[in-house]
Formats: sequence, C-alpha cells, structure tokens
Amino acid sequence: MVISDRIRNLAAEAEAALAPIFRTIDEISEKNTEHVLDCFRECRVSESLFTPSTGYGYGDMGRDTIDNLAALIYRAPSGFMRPQLISGTHALTVGLFGILRPGDVMLSITGKPYDTMLEVIGLEGEAGSGSLLDFGVSFDSCGFTEENGRKILDFAAIRAKMEQYGSRVKMVYIQRSKGYEQRPTLTVSEIRKAAFFVKKTAHDLAIPEPVFFCDNCYGEFTEESEPCYVPSEVSGEAAADLIVGSLIKNPGGGMADVGGYIIGTERCVELCGNRLTSPGVGLDAGASLGQNRNIIKGMFYAPHTVAQAMKTSHLAAYIFDALGYKVSPKWNERRSDIIQTIECGTGDGLCAFCRGIQSASPIDAHVTPEPWDMPGYTDPVIMAAGAFTGGASIELSADGPMRAPFIAFLQGGLTYESGKLGIMSAAEQVSRL
Repeated sequence: MVISDRIRNLAAEAEAALAPIFRTIDEISEKNTEHVLDCFRECRVSESLFTPSTGYGYGDMGRDTIDNLAALIYRAPSGFMRPQLISGTHALTVGLFGILRPGDVMLSITGKPYDTMLEVIGLEGEAGSGSLLDFGVSFDSCGFTEENGRKILDFAAIRAKMEQYGSRVKMVYIQRSKGYEQRPTLTVSEIRKAAFFVKKTAHDLAIPEPVFFCDNCYGEFTEESEPCYVPSEVSGEAAADLIVGSLIKNPGGGMADVGGYIIGTERCVELCGNRLTSPGVGLDAGASLGQNRNIIKGMFYAPHTVAQAMKTSHLAAYIFDALGYKVSPKWNERRSDIIQTIECGTGDGLCAFCRGIQSASPIDAHVTPEPWDMPGYTDPVIMAAGAFTGGASIELSADGPMRAPFIAFLQGGLTYESGKLGIMSAAEQVSRL
C-alpha cells in the first residue's frame, strides 16, 4: 500500500497513546467471551445442530438452540435469531408491527429515527405503502437537551409526552447509536435509566406500562451487558422489554451471512414471532437453510471481533483528530458502539475518505465508490464496503450522506491489523486533497 512515513508514524504514535484503552477493550472482550462460552456449555451446543432444514423447518433443533442461546447470552427471558430477518431495518420493522396496533402511539425519545426507518413509520414515502401510519399508528418524538455541553435524554419532555397521550403510548422507542446524527451514543446504563424512568412515569400517571423498545444496532458486546438485563444490585435502572439488531453487525461476529435478532420479554418476543411468520405458527417454523453453523460461530467470535472494531475506531479518532478533523467520539472517550464519525467538511473530502477505506479492503479494492440514491435514504449516500458479506457493518466500512457537513460514519474491522491499514489508507487519501 502507498502510505507515507508521516501517516505510518502517526499511527505508531496513536498506538502508544491508546495502549491503556486497548487493554480495557481486551478485558471486556475476555469477560464477554467467558460468558458466551458458559452459555454454549449450558445450551449443549454440538456439531449435530449444524444440520440444515428446509421447507417449514419443523423440529430444527439447531434453530431452536440458537434462539435459546441468544436469550441466554443477552440475559433475557426469551428471544430469537433468524436468517429470515434480512437486515437491522427488517428486524426493527418486525418488532414494531409485532407490538403496535391501530390507535397506538409510538414515542421516540431519541428524536427522529435512523433514515431507513422513516418510511416504515410513515414519516416519508407514499401513503398506502404499508407504513405504521397507514395502519393507524401515530408517531411522536422528543429530542435531547444539553447538560454541561453534552446532549442527554430530555426526561421532562418524555414525561410531558406521556402525559399528553396517556394510555395510547404503547411503545417508547430508543435508538442506542447516533444514526446519521451528531450526538453521543447511549450507554447501557443510560438506556436502562430511561427504561426505569418510563416505567415509573407510567406508574405515576396510572397508565399501562409502554413497551420499552431499543434499537441496539452497533452496540452489542461493547460493554459487559446489554439493555435487556439489569444486575440485581443496580438501582434506578430497568431492563428494556425488547432489543433488536442485525447479525451482519456486531453479534454475527463477521461470520453470519444474514440475519437479525429480537430479544426481550416472553410476551413481546411471542408477538414478534407471530409477525415474523404468522399467528398460530410463530417461532415453531422457519427453515435454517444451512445458516446455523455460521450464526453459532458468529456468536462465538462476536466479543473478539467487536473488540477489533472498537480498537479500529479509537485509532481512527486519534489519527484524524491529529490531522485537524472534527471527530466523535474523541480518541480517549468512552464508547458504547463501534461507530466513529469524521467530519470531512466537503463532498470531495468524504469521497476521498471512502476511497481510502475501499482501496484497503479485501474485496473489491479496485473499485471506486461513488454517491448513489440508496433505497431508504433521503440523500445520495457514498459507501465504502469491501466486505465478504454484502452490507456487513462489522467489517471495515464507511458511509455517509452527501449533505453538509459531509460526515463519514466509520464502523467495523474484522481484524485490528486490517482496520489499521484501512484507516492509514483513508488518511493518506484525504491528505492529498
């Protein structure tokens, strides 16, 4: 690779400064790996579970074990992981339509959801397309407030919205990661404190508890637990009722070819299973189609692979901060997802960054990424994704909408070594502008 001594020396400087942070990441990875192995042992995972099923998939022991294993790993009462869920957006859609009914209100407490969810909800797109709005579900949201210069959840606004809608608030929706916004990713503790606040507020207002629904994408295994679990000694926090995500992000460990998960309370998971297939069938059907081995292997790899991605993000933050770019989070800040943003300032800068990532990828390194009208997005999007699995965000990738301030959203890195080379390549490309 053509990388200058200046950039290579900057990477070496970054690694020296990041050594204590990398040790902490490795410690979290080791603890999560031990927990995963304990769950594998408890579920008696064996080679026989890799046998594929077809058709209805009745009696697929591998599929059923994966569902149990997923719930156990996330320390939740119930859950499922299925290849029939084609993306994070699809998994979220199944969750929303599984829970919400005509006349209900979906209240987002993290502002406008990620771009691909807008047509699902009915905030964009044509009427009659099958959105939640078409089925009589209303949407409202409240954004963030600021405290000491940092955006935080606006609990006063949350309470006001719950008072306004009363028992119609069937779901409170929270998005862990920033999406295409510039705001902090929420920690597990912050999410669970919000869940506790929502449940307490419902009690105070004498209304039914809404389902607390968390879009958990990009955050899995970055901490030692997930939003659907609360250790007994933690007060002022409550478990999320549902957490949802994609297997071609963190929990697939770079091994899953496709899939998503929905995990939480038994009743919520049951309703979502009915929506995945049909009422009366639920989770008792669904052929595994040869995906069991990779999904199980991905869950095993996930804590380590996420650690590699976390290190890559810290390195990117250090290098591009040193080059004068605005980055979030900073290199020495705590992280609860794998996303790193770099404010490129111009369209040319964003395209150069993505060219650098693509040219250091194992797949399609010879291809030059260009902005295009990607389905589900309001602006043209440029995406560098030289991945073994199409769209896999746990593999080193970068994307961003072609709108000011032209922010690159970097995520992933199956190995730290390849992630490091990708970051140096991107730094080299933008330095030539």
